[in-house]
Amino acid sequence: MSQINIHRSSSEEAQTVRTNLIKFNAQFIAEDLQQNYKEINLHIKDENDEIAGGINSVFCWNWIEVDILWVDDRFRGRGYGSRMLQEIERIAREKQCTFIKLNTFSFQAPVFYRKHGFQEITRIDDAPRGHQHYYFIKYLE
Repeated sequence: MSQINIHRSSSEEAQTVRTNLIKFNAQFIAEDLQQNYKEINLHIKDENDEIAGGINSVFCWNWIEVDILWVDDRFRGRGYGSRMLQEIERIAREKQCTFIKLNTFSFQAPVFYRKHGFQEITRIDDAPRGHQHYYFIKYLE
């Protein structure tokens, strides 16, 4: 057997791995869903045209997965996070998704997501140490 060397990937090499996995997965996915893979990223800006919050997500087959939702401390509590989450839900419904999934930590926003109708599907304790890592889902009707 030839020697295998493991290297850290460049952005381009990582994209090649992602593309090849998507290509592999496609053979198991219903044909009408195969092309459903697209990043959906939104942001808000402050009065100085600087990013004050954003949501990064992926439309994948029949769901949207929220990777990041962030609002600058100066703007928390004003409903901006809720508005971005509502916009992602609107987009998910438009794309006929059956659910939205995401993860968060105990020091971030589990209460916020529950308030928006997300249900906890699992929790990992001590990840990171002294905290919990939550996984949530919201089924769309």
